[in-house]
Amino acid sequence: MGIFTVVPLMSIPVLVYNVMAFSGQAFVSVDFVRARLDEQFIILPMTSGAGWEISPGDMLISMALVMLFFELLKSTGTGRAAVINHAFSMLIFILCLVEFLLFGAFATSVFFLITLMTLLDVMAGFIVTIASARRDFGVEGGFSD
Repeated sequence: MGIFTVVPLMSIPVLVYNVMAFSGQAFVSVDFVRARLDEQFIILPMTSGAGWEISPGDMLISMALVMLFFELLKSTGTGRAAVINHAFSMLIFILCLVEFLLFGAFATSVFFLITLMTLLDVMAGFIVTIASARRDFGVEGGFSD
């Protein structure tokens, strides 16, 4: 059982957001966090001549989507590590939901989307595990006489 199979990858964007939200200060305002997430981070020149402005919030959502992709790949496992991963994913979702509802610094669209991705990770993990368990046990829709 490797550490990467047990620890949910969605914990990485949640941790990064927590670091960005608190940044050495306890209970910063939502306006401060929104300003940090929306400030210009990188401008990439495009072929059209326009500049593609990327903010830290955009980078964080992109990273969370990549992590969600790998979490969905990991959710196809049915071993003990996969079950532990699903349990930790549920804990991360609960943590995100509590932070979103109770702390002003987490009441942003970026964190809402990360919370939604953690919920999708939990749902996908349980659905895939149940579907593969049904297939392993040969459970069909009905009984034959």
